[in-house]
Amino acid sequence: MPRQRSYSRITRQALSLLGKLIRVARTERGLTAQELADRAGISRTTLSSIEKGAPGPEIGIVFEVAALVGVRLFDYDERALQLHNTHLDEKLTLLPRSVRHGVKEVDDDF
Repeated sequence: MPRQRSYSRITRQALSLLGKLIRVARTERGLTAQELADRAGISRTTLSSIEKGAPGPEIGIVFEVAALVGVRLFDYDERALQLHNTHLDEKLTLLPRSVRHGVKEVDDDF
């Protein structure tokens, strides 16, 4: 039996908050769970998991569902997100591709 992944309290709270935001937005828009699931191309069970804050659904699906009901995940509009992404791409080109810790020499001279 595979070991179940445990998540920090803040991660669980963030998942719960996002799920509730999605459910409130869906309800305020007058969408049934089945209607939103159909629009997102997912099962009603997957949508239920998202709205309950379960960590299982893929992040892309969760972002898509949030976008469909108008839940903003970032404080940026589409243009600002694009600019921010471009800036981070530029920054990443200046950083090393990977992080490696140097090998420490053992001082065994006593």
